[in-house]
Amino acid sequence: MTLDMTVRSLPLPTSRPSFSFLLLLTLLAAVWIAGGASRADTYGQVVVRTVAWAVLAAGALFAERPMLRDARPVAWLLGVAIALVAVQLVPLPPAAWQALPGRSVFADAAALSGQPQPWRPWAIVPGATRNALFSLVVPLAVLLLVTGSRGGERAMLPGILLALIAASTFLGLLQFSGGGFPNPLVNDTLGQVSGTFANRNHFALFAAFGCVLAPVWAFLGGRRPHWRGPVALGLLPLFALTILASGSRAGMIVGALGLGAGVAITWGPLRRELGRYPRWILPTVIGGFVVSFAVLVAISVAADRAVSISRALSLDSGQDMRQRGLPTVLDMVQTYFPFGTGLGSFDPIFRMHEPFGLLKLTYFNHAHNDFLEIVLDAGIPGLLLMIAAIGWWLWAGVRAWRHAQALAQLGSVLLLQVLIASTVDYPARTPLIMASIILAALWLGGVTRPSPSALPVRR
Repeated sequence: MTLDMTVRSLPLPTSRPSFSFLLLLTLLAAVWIAGGASRADTYGQVVVRTVAWAVLAAGALFAERPMLRDARPVAWLLGVAIALVAVQLVPLPPAAWQALPGRSVFADAAALSGQPQPWRPWAIVPGATRNALFSLVVPLAVLLLVTGSRGGERAMLPGILLALIAASTFLGLLQFSGGGFPNPLVNDTLGQVSGTFANRNHFALFAAFGCVLAPVWAFLGGRRPHWRGPVALGLLPLFALTILASGSRAGMIVGALGLGAGVAITWGPLRRELGRYPRWILPTVIGGFVVSFAVLVAISVAADRAVSISRALSLDSGQDMRQRGLPTVLDMVQTYFPFGTGLGSFDPIFRMHEPFGLLKLTYFNHAHNDFLEIVLDAGIPGLLLMIAAIGWWLWAGVRAWRHAQALAQLGSVLLLQVLIASTVDYPARTPLIMASIILAALWLGGVTRPSPSALPVRR
C-alpha cells in the first residue's frame, strides 16, 4: 500500500482532538514564536524549553501513550544522540581524562596552580555540553507527541507546517518593506530579513521548505487540489521571492531544489488533474507559471530587491569567515580527534586556537559546517552516528522514490535541504528547524498509520 493510499484511508479527526495533538500544537506555536535562535543565552530558549518540558510532563500524565514502534529508526537515532551528549558529561578519572587528545594544556594549568588533577568530564566545556543536552528536549517532545497523536491528526501536520512557514514568510516580507519587528526572544538583527529567526540563512531554509511542501500539500493523499491548488500556486513565488530578499546565498540553492522536487513529486497528480481538460492546457499552465515566475524574479533583480543574488555576485571569498576559518577548524579537528572536545564547545575552543589574522570585533560562533563541527565536538562516536543517520536517510529515501510515496518523498527532500544548508551553516541547532527535522524524518519513515486503541474511533 502506498503512502498516498494510507493517508486517504485515515479516519477523519474526531470533534475532540487528542490531548497529545493539542500539546503538539502548543509546542509548535512556542517554537515558531521563540525557537528561531541557536544561542543559549536568548530568552527564547527559556520559553521553548519550558514549554517542551511542560508538555512532556502533561503528556506523561494525561496524554495517549506514544506508539514509538511506528518510528523506530528516528527514535533510535535521537536516543543515541541524547545518550552521546549525556556520556560526555560523566566525570572521568584524572589518568583517563589526561589520555584524551588536546587536554594537556588544561592538565598543565592544574599542575602549575599546585592543585591535584580533578575528575573532569569528557567535554572540555561542560556548561556548553549541558546546554546541548537540554536543547534536545524539543525534538524529543515532538517525536513523542506526534507518535501519540491519532492518524487523522498526523495527516494534518503538513498543512500545519506550511501555515507556520507562510506566517514566517509574511513577517519577513513586512521586515523587507521597512517595518521594524524586533523579536525580544531571539537575537535578530534589526533591518535583516529573517522572519521569526535570528539568522537569515535559517529563515531562507525554512522558506525553502515551503517551496517543496506547498505543491505536495495540495495533492497529498491522492485528493484533488480544489482550493488548495491556487493557494499553493500563490505561495510558491512568495517563498521564492522572500528567499531572494533575505540575502541568503545557500537559501537560493535549497529553494531551487525545493521547487524542482515539488514539481517532481506532484508531476503525476498534476498531469491527471489537468488531463481532464484539452491537451493544450497542461503546457500552457506550466509555461505561464514559468514565465510569470521568471518575470517576477527579473523585476526583483532590476529593482535591486534580490539581495541574495547581489551578495553572491559581490562577495569576496577572502573576506568570508567560512573560508578564512576553515584551515583553523581542520587543525582543531586533527588536534582533538578521535574523541572531540564535547558537543556545543566550538566557540570557546576556537578562541583558544584563533590566529591573530582572524581577530575582529565579532566572534566566530560556529564552524559554519555542521559536519565538521560534529566531528570536532564528538569525534568518532559523532561521526559514526552521523553516518548512520545519513545512511538511513539514503535507504529510506530510495525506497520512498521507488514506490512513489509522496509524503515520504517530501520528508527525504526536506532532510536533503537541511543537509545541504548544514555544509555552510548550522540550521539544525535552532528549535524550529529541530522540530521540522523530526516531522520530516517521521514522514520519511512512513509514520502515517493511525495509533491502535482499545476504544472505538468516533466518526
